[in-house]
Amino acid sequence: MRLMDEQYLKTPFYGVRRMHQIVLWHHHHVNIKRIRRLYRLMGFEAIYPKPRLSAGSKEHVIYPYLLKGYEITAPNQVWSTDITYVPMANGFLYLVAIIDWFSRYVISWRLSNSLDTYFCIEALMEALAYAHPEIFNTDQGVQFTSRNFTSILESKDIRISMDGRGRVFDNIFIERFWRTLKYEDIYLHTYEDGLSLWKGLNRYFHFYNWERPHQSLGNQTPGEKHG
Repeated sequence: MRLMDEQYLKTPFYGVRRMHQIVLWHHHHVNIKRIRRLYRLMGFEAIYPKPRLSAGSKEHVIYPYLLKGYEITAPNQVWSTDITYVPMANGFLYLVAIIDWFSRYVISWRLSNSLDTYFCIEALMEALAYAHPEIFNTDQGVQFTSRNFTSILESKDIRISMDGRGRVFDNIFIERFWRTLKYEDIYLHTYEDGLSLWKGLNRYFHFYNWERPHQSLGNQTPGEKHG
């Protein structure tokens, strides 16, 4: 799973068949059915466009993407969120984070052992206690299209934006952040369990927000840019 996670960061457009070939090249003799199960478990989805084969539940509403050509000039104009798989020495957890597009500042985050909606709502409520954005962008995952999640944003008069299906670059800042986090922290440490992972992430997010300058931010840290 660690190998698949690293490969997916490099080539998120790889589907199950290509990933299966990569795994075989590294001398892990598993069948393609197992790779397909791991894709579902790890929350992976190849980013090529796919036909829409079902209408989905009325409880899960898809909103249009609002950020094409949208000029972002200040903190708290646009926030976005996403979920990523995080490997540990013994098992794995899922991480959700909310990031400000203007400053790249990580506003809130949560860990969970399942892909439920509750930990995403916890992260959202913590972020909204801090400020309210004009637009909140997500992918079309079931956690973010659920009425439990979207109704919170609507109650605060926050406009909801959702990535196009299979278009990873619609949420590019948080995708880049996942890559940074994993190569600068997750892959450098073998966290034994959830507690050590939580402590490690807590340290890293403080470092990322307040000590790590970004060239794209004029060598300011996200915390400095956010103000």
